[in-house]
Amino acid sequence: MSNVLVTGGAGYIGSHTTKLLLRAGHKPIVLDSLELGHPAVFKFLPGATLVQGNTGDDQIVRETLKKYEIDAVVHFAAYASVPESVGNPEKYYVNNIAKSLTLLNAVKDAGIKKVIFSSSAATFGEPQYTPIDEDHPQKPTNPYGQTKLDFEHILKWYDVAYGIKSTWLRYFCAAGADPEGELGEDHTPETHMIPLSLFAALGKRPDIKMFGLDYPTEDGTGVRDYIHVTDLASAHVLALGALNGGAQTNYYNLGNGKGYSVKQVIDTARDVTGLPIKAVEAPRRPGDPAVLVASSEKITKELGWKPQYGDLPTMIRTAFEWFRTHPKGYADK
Repeated sequence: MSNVLVTGGAGYIGSHTTKLLLRAGHKPIVLDSLELGHPAVFKFLPGATLVQGNTGDDQIVRETLKKYEIDAVVHFAAYASVPESVGNPEKYYVNNIAKSLTLLNAVKDAGIKKVIFSSSAATFGEPQYTPIDEDHPQKPTNPYGQTKLDFEHILKWYDVAYGIKSTWLRYFCAAGADPEGELGEDHTPETHMIPLSLFAALGKRPDIKMFGLDYPTEDGTGVRDYIHVTDLASAHVLALGALNGGAQTNYYNLGNGKGYSVKQVIDTARDVTGLPIKAVEAPRRPGDPAVLVASSEKITKELGWKPQYGDLPTMIRTAFEWFRTHPKGYADK
């Protein structure tokens, strides 16, 4: 099994992946600045080691790679807010590109040849067709998506030049929480549809905004492909196994292959919680496509990945249980 450096492993997707890496027999070493991550996750991750630091700190990165004899890297650490990236692109290029290059160059010098990269559906931009497969043109419409695409290109050329093999996983909408109730989603501020709907159900906010009711969809609201965070995490474990087995650089889309509208999410949240949720119409947000749905046939065929928590009620139920039992999130900040 592998000694795996997990950057951003104290965050939402990173902590769930760390849990599954442990369960698969790997030894995760988490490098996290804790700016956005949560130290409280480690009480649920016995066997994981936390190194508090930034991917842009060359000394810490190199010392960590050497001390723990790292075999592979799973790179989550990034800023990920589309609106913020539009308003402050410098922040995104410094963190998502410059600091990631510091990490990658240390990986190169350490002789590590396996990297799994947390990419995004934001690399595709406005969809030209759905479901979106891996061959869909990549034309990002915001700096966040551009930084993810740029780092994919960097990884491609680092393979050509240095033989570093990588897997890029392009997520659609991560959702849900650990089915065992230990780990969940705790962002400040929270911007995701399902948590905001559940916060309205729990009385933590007055309503949920529906941004646009005039899309060319069945009910007029935008449609998105939601994927359970544990299913996302399992894809990283499979990708690591493939790289350990000699796989070449590759890339995969991760979604359920079916979309749910904003109204469907709200209605399902009402059904699952049994609580009222006030929904309020709001203007469209610039750059929001009408439909974003993934094709994940490639990773299913090549790595045998299959979502275990693919239905919307399960995603919402696991999230609701975590929010209900953790009214203040991890309460560690």
